Amino acid sequence: MIATRWTRLAILATLTLCASLTASAQLKVGTVSLSKALADTAEIKLAEADLKAKFGPRQEQLASMEKEIAKLQQEGEANQQKYNEATMAELSSRIQIKQRQLQRNSEALQEAVNRERQDILQRVGQRLQEVIKKVAEEKGLDMVADSANMLYFKPTLDISAEVTTAYDKAYPAKK
Repeated sequence: MIATRWTRLAILATLTLCASLTASAQLKVGTVSLSKALADTAEIKLAEADLKAKFGPRQEQLASMEKEIAKLQQEGEANQQKYNEATMAELSSRIQIKQRQLQRNSEALQEAVNRERQDILQRVGQRLQEVIKKVAEEKGLDMVADSANMLYFKPTLDISAEVTTAYDKAYPAKK
């Protein structure tokens, strides 16, 4: 019983000594703003421009539909006293049909944009992690943390610009 106690005490003393020695070793840390590093890459900028070019005409169609609906609604309000009940019902029906069509088209467009954006972010995000690891190893860092999840860090620890530069060098944007 006494031997077990002494053994436990010795183990505890050894663990305490190891922990204090480990704590005294200097840990090199870097921070990166993942969202900024990602947004600043040439590939993401090109992809955003491509998305706008690809989906811009559909967005313009939706804006046109919204204007058309607003025009029909104004017509109904302005001519409420002039139009008979059947004409008002027909106008109201046309407005509802156009509103449903607008909603369906908006949702379809949003899903398509989100799907493409997610594919791009997934691909670039995986590559960005590789680049962060490479930059960290080159700088001799033991750890890199996302600055968005930190309460405070010295600006000198931020390697976001270096990561973006290294990413653009490793994966140049192709037009």
